[in-house]
Amino acid sequence: MLSDKSAQVLLNKFSPTTMSVRAHEPLAGANRSSATMDAIKAYILNHSLKPGDPLPTEATLCEDLQVSRSSVREALRKLEALDIVRVHQGRGSFVGSMSVAPLIETLVLRFALDRESGTESLRQVVSMRRYIDLGIAENLVAAMKGTSNPELEKLVEAMVEKASCAEKFMDEDIAFHAGLVSHLDNELLSQINAAMWLIHQTFIPELDENSAESLLSTARAHEQMLITAQDGDVEAYREAVIAHYEPLASLLDMEP
Repeated sequence: MLSDKSAQVLLNKFSPTTMSVRAHEPLAGANRSSATMDAIKAYILNHSLKPGDPLPTEATLCEDLQVSRSSVREALRKLEALDIVRVHQGRGSFVGSMSVAPLIETLVLRFALDRESGTESLRQVVSMRRYIDLGIAENLVAAMKGTSNPELEKLVEAMVEKASCAEKFMDEDIAFHAGLVSHLDNELLSQINAAMWLIHQTFIPELDENSAESLLSTARAHEQMLITAQDGDVEAYREAVIAHYEPLASLLDMEP
């Protein structure tokens, strides 16, 4: 979480007052690309633009920012890599979807480079997923109380069936958690949840965690998560979440 001081720095950096003062000041050469990127971000914020909205033309940006076309193009290219801007040849530039895809790629690369200490990387990923699941418990249970979720029930049944045969159920597990999170109608949370699963699935070392007993225990914990969420029992839901992670946490010598 950002500290109050860090948050204020970001707010000041892109505030209308700050940017209006800087709007017609020539940008310093060494920091021109970075400053141009900041100015485009400020334009998006100050005009309350949404994904898909058009940005000014390159010529307009050059004039307003007093920079060369090459500086504008470089800034747009870098912002496009961050999914902040989307450039269509012949049509212009638009606000991007601003997904966490660049973050996901960075995290995947980080853990890929960290293969030698894969167990520690796995601990970090599992800890993050557990923090998320426990952190959203109260709001999620409130949203799901009294609901009926036949699709999630089918996923639980499939997990229990596969676990009974000592088979892994990664696809069902991912779909189950995505289904839970969807009740909160929070796109950022959904993307972060998907990011953690992608890293979990792609770069986890092969650990001896797939005994029939541990798989069945995990599958049953998913079942309890669904039942307790629909019953509106927050404490029981949290207990089911902890039980869900217990086999893997035990294997990794993690704190309960």
